[in-house]
Amino acid sequence: MYQPKYNTTSQLITNLTQIGWFHGQLEALQIPKELELNLERDNLVQSSYISNSIEGNPLTLHEVTNLLLDDRVPTNRDEKEVHNYFGLLKRMGNCVDQPISLSLIKKFHLELLTGVKDFAGKFRNQKVAVGHASIGGNGPSFTIKHEPPFHKTGQIEKAIEKLVSWANQEVEIPAVLKAGIFHHQFVYIHPFEDGNGRTCRLLTALIFLKNNYPINKYFVMDDFYDIDRDLYSDKLHTADSGDKTEWLEYFTEGIMYSLQSALARIKENYQALRIENRPTPKEEAVIKIIQRQKEITAPKLAEILKVSRQQAHGLLSNLIKKGLIDKKGKTKSSYYFLK
Repeated sequence: MYQPKYNTTSQLITNLTQIGWFHGQLEALQIPKELELNLERDNLVQSSYISNSIEGNPLTLHEVTNLLLDDRVPTNRDEKEVHNYFGLLKRMGNCVDQPISLSLIKKFHLELLTGVKDFAGKFRNQKVAVGHASIGGNGPSFTIKHEPPFHKTGQIEKAIEKLVSWANQEVEIPAVLKAGIFHHQFVYIHPFEDGNGRTCRLLTALIFLKNNYPINKYFVMDDFYDIDRDLYSDKLHTADSGDKTEWLEYFTEGIMYSLQSALARIKENYQALRIENRPTPKEEAVIKIIQRQKEITAPKLAEILKVSRQQAHGLLSNLIKKGLIDKKGKTKSSYYFLK
């Protein structure tokens, strides 16, 4: 079985401790459903934008947001890449109970690059090099950062099989470290001609979901990578020599950053939602009446406030929407009470 190599440094232990604390804080939050849905939507859009942008997709965040939230049919390859990634993220929860396998990996890659590349869903059978192109005084050049160890489909399948077997059976290593180790080893093997980074980040997200980390729902990984994309690439390739310590320190720092950012964002949005849902002076008067009466009907409220029944119904409906009161019954004799 595959055996990863790394050292449990003091930095790694500190990062894991902080991750555990932030994760616990997130799990303890009682987030209103409306806010939860908004956060998940924004996280899915942000992750789809950043993960594709890292790989050179030219669409801006504004363009990606309009494409995905308007549910518009993609018209070119750049839009299809983002649209496909977004769809996979949305359906990720359906895969939590499935073991990671060669067929699942190929399925992710197929869905990711359908309509984009002819080799979607197929392991490569040729030599490739990983690096970046640049244009200098002597014209275009290509700097190689990594040459994958295997070049034949059969060799690649065996290497991936060892990795997924380890990922499915390993229970002693903390889930965060397992995700980080898998993340590097997958891109190190580099099983596809293209789309390895995006497929890897999707699979890493799946490992987190399998271990009850609310990724995409409350937080994303990609926001940390987006701070310095060259550093993300450089740190990833420090593990190519075999020792994953430096990469895991960086990876866990990123998870810690993402969780902390998510907590701050949730608290900020929750405060804004509370302000938005704050009752008006007239609604506060209704609340005080209900406090005294314990429960009340709309006709009785209209009588007390000396307003029409329509106005009384409007006040009560607004307070229900703001989550401050509740209603029992569906007829004219329905009554309202404080939550």
